Amino acid sequence: MANSQQMPVYINVPGVKLSSASAGREMPVIGLGTAVDKKDENVMKSAVMEAIKLGYRHFDTASEYGTERALGEAIDEALKLGLLTTRQDLFITTKLWLNDAHRDLVVPALKKSLRTLQMDYVDLYLIHWPISAKPSEKLQSLIPKEDLVPLDYKGVWEAMEECQRLGLTKFIGVSNFSSKKIEALLAFSTIPPSVNQVEMNPAWQQRQLREFCKSKSIIVTAFSPLGAAGSSWGTNQVMNNEALKQIADAHGKTVAQVCLRWIIEQGAIVVAKSFNKERLKENLDIFDWALTDHDYDKINQIPQHRMMPRDEYITPHGPFKTLEELWDE
Repeated sequence: MANSQQMPVYINVPGVKLSSASAGREMPVIGLGTAVDKKDENVMKSAVMEAIKLGYRHFDTASEYGTERALGEAIDEALKLGLLTTRQDLFITTKLWLNDAHRDLVVPALKKSLRTLQMDYVDLYLIHWPISAKPSEKLQSLIPKEDLVPLDYKGVWEAMEECQRLGLTKFIGVSNFSSKKIEALLAFSTIPPSVNQVEMNPAWQQRQLREFCKSKSIIVTAFSPLGAAGSSWGTNQVMNNEALKQIADAHGKTVAQVCLRWIIEQGAIVVAKSFNKERLKENLDIFDWALTDHDYDKINQIPQHRMMPRDEYITPHGPFKTLEELWDE
């Protein structure tokens, strides 16, 4: 009964074709993020099930998030209940963590993620950060600074390419990479990255990086599109922004909807995290209206500030001694 009640509000989310996409394969422009402070698997599973009923088909996880198992179980249940026809209906992204970012550990790390997800393949596999850490049997979210080591760009990327050739992932990409670091990959890659997932919202618009990625046919995916308010790493500076509130009032929308709409109008994909049924629905109500030139005038004047500088990756002995070296700014 609950399923039939959801059918009228099902939204068909549009997609963007990735650069190396085979016939007709698209990445839905909005996905559900699963990076959370408190990992409650039952809450996560319920949110994924609800999201699928509403029309979400893109789900973003990572080995470091600790949410691959719950996501995989929810998808398995959705398939059994007939909420999905086939796994092919979905677009699943996961990521390579620092401890596994070594040439010989990449393929085993993805195979481990696939076992946890209970899947034969993911749609997109990303290098989580442009830095490695000493291998560890136990996943370390907080890496001791003395364990940080430079990323072997060539070795790790060749192993990512191998993941794609083996069919373990349909596409490969990066996350938190600057233009300069992507250039380093492109110098030797035979399969270029399809996606660069980065922090992006009206208060951190990433204009130059977006222009660079567009010139290389790399799709930008935005995380923390609402400033990650409520999380340990987030801020309220996006949701409390007066200009965004004015734009939202003028359209009869929420600040969150304005942010999400702005991102997809930039040609980017957005990964938004919410486990609240009404907000999940609200976040999909962004496709039948548009921002005006006047709205853009206001958004373009919002002061820019990176929320997640990642000071924990800065050490006196490197690989990054300053934030400028990490972000190439």
